[in-house]
Amino acid sequence: MNKEEQLLEKRLIELSNLAFSRDIVTFSDFLNLNELNILHRTSKDQFKARFETYGGYELAERQMVAFLPDALYYDYGYPMQALKICPVNKRFAEDLTHRDYLGAIMNLGTSRTKIGDIIQTDDGAIVFVKEEISDYIMKNLTRIRHTTITVERRELSDISYEPHFEELKGTVPSVRLDTVLSVAYPLSRSKLTTYIEAAKVFVNGKLITNNGYHLNEGDLISVRGLGRIAYAGILSETKKGRYMISLRKYI
Repeated sequence: MNKEEQLLEKRLIELSNLAFSRDIVTFSDFLNLNELNILHRTSKDQFKARFETYGGYELAERQMVAFLPDALYYDYGYPMQALKICPVNKRFAEDLTHRDYLGAIMNLGTSRTKIGDIIQTDDGAIVFVKEEISDYIMKNLTRIRHTTITVERRELSDISYEPHFEELKGTVPSVRLDTVLSVAYPLSRSKLTTYIEAAKVFVNGKLITNNGYHLNEGDLISVRGLGRIAYAGILSETKKGRYMISLRKYI
């Protein structure tokens, strides 16, 4: 691990120790996939309190960690809120992207660690943020690019998100990580190898740096900078011994 990753691991251990010693629930900021991977690969012996993760909805990539002291039951809520961003006049609104929403929020001086996933919807977007910055964003975020917007708070329990995806099929010589990725993304094998070796590919939240990693049906693959796909499995085998596979590419 580099120095930044070592500091994160130390901070997570400190939060765990604090939960254990004070008998309280402690929370991290939002962690990205690589940071969550550090959490999960750290020896459990170093955490005095057990932990759970949550990002506001089932498929969240960026999640907070809750460290729970040794007791049978806890009634607690994560210190996060969901904010709904909508254009004031949809007719004249620009076609805003994930980058536009994130950039506008970051331009307010907020830290990326305080911001979770951003879900684009038909009428705007939902952004998950730490509770401590929600009022500030609601008060100060009034425009994204040239589009005037409104920001309203939503209950986490009211968020219902069904991701859109594209069904893809293709033939591969084996169900290796690199060959499956080649079906989803029109990139050369060397380019895909670069993504994998650069620690940008995660399978079910676990960092994978081996091109030949064998996938199982139902695996969720996240590629930083490219998006997410779900490996749906083998449909058939050709006479030449290749496999027809099915994927879901989230859009």
